[in-house]
Amino acid sequence: MTSVLYIGGTGAISASCVAESVRLGDEVTVLNRGRTALRQLPPGVTTVTADVAEPGALEGVLAGGFDVVVDFLCFTAEDAARAVAACRGRVRQYVFISSASVYDRSRARLPVVESSPRWREAPGYTGAKMAAEDVFAAARAEGFPVTVVRPSHTYDDAKPPLPGGWTDVDRLLSGEEVVVPGDGTSLWTLTHASDFAVGLAGLLGDPRTLGETYHVTSEEVLPWDEVYRTLADLAGVVPRLVHVPADLLPVAAPDWRWSALIVGDLRYSTVVDNSKVRRAVPAFAPVVTWAAGAARLLAWRAEHPAECRRDPATDAVLDRLVTGVHRSADLLRSLVP
Repeated sequence: MTSVLYIGGTGAISASCVAESVRLGDEVTVLNRGRTALRQLPPGVTTVTADVAEPGALEGVLAGGFDVVVDFLCFTAEDAARAVAACRGRVRQYVFISSASVYDRSRARLPVVESSPRWREAPGYTGAKMAAEDVFAAARAEGFPVTVVRPSHTYDDAKPPLPGGWTDVDRLLSGEEVVVPGDGTSLWTLTHASDFAVGLAGLLGDPRTLGETYHVTSEEVLPWDEVYRTLADLAGVVPRLVHVPADLLPVAAPDWRWSALIVGDLRYSTVVDNSKVRRAVPAFAPVVTWAAGAARLLAWRAEHPAECRRDPATDAVLDRLVTGVHRSADLLRSLVP
């Protein structure tokens, strides 16, 4: 039996991973700040309330003895350095949850493999994950037992994989216009958390994975327009899609966190080769298609309406973008002789 400490454990991705570890027979402990969560932990999981950003907090928890630490709350180089200091010599494996957004799709050949080039530099979330990876690479060279895992746009029943979240879903189902990044033809992969969990949990406790990097994604590839149309078809509505050029998003919506993510990530087609994780985890075989996942999202929405309300700030950004596209089109039409 492998004893696993999940740092996080109740989020859109991590909750499914905890459940999968329990299913595999691991002894699972979840460490987080004890905030109210949408997702319930399965029976048998031990919970610990602590803030890993507090000096000595993680060291204190690790004194209980764990084989593996899976860290869903490491986002920056500072977080990574703190994790290395706390876990060195105390665990057999530390798993850093990075992001497949670190791959430079502007120059990478498709499909992407783990050795595909990263961005030379990147802003925001992606840049911070890259900096954390660099800290772990240096620690790995000194014997730190790290495994790097890169999810790519992973969702669960309670978290839509659309930039506008539940606001996008509500607008779509209400017959209102929704914003699609780019021209809607770039290819993308949406991974259900239950599929990701099989790959992640299968890597835990395996000494062959130490020092290695794996991305874990679905293998279904869809254009962005089809992502929205699939959801609309299931709901029996006609989608009203408004395409916004990615380069205009930081200009028109600098206050929207998704602007930078779309410019640096979603605008590029993503096709991923999962051969490496399949070799390490033969059980990994994604089964939740986007059509099935979208149906689960709609069912969850029907059962939890209070948790799926529109976000006013996101709604305002989307209205601004839609209005801007229409005004731009009117202006261009006025210039035609």
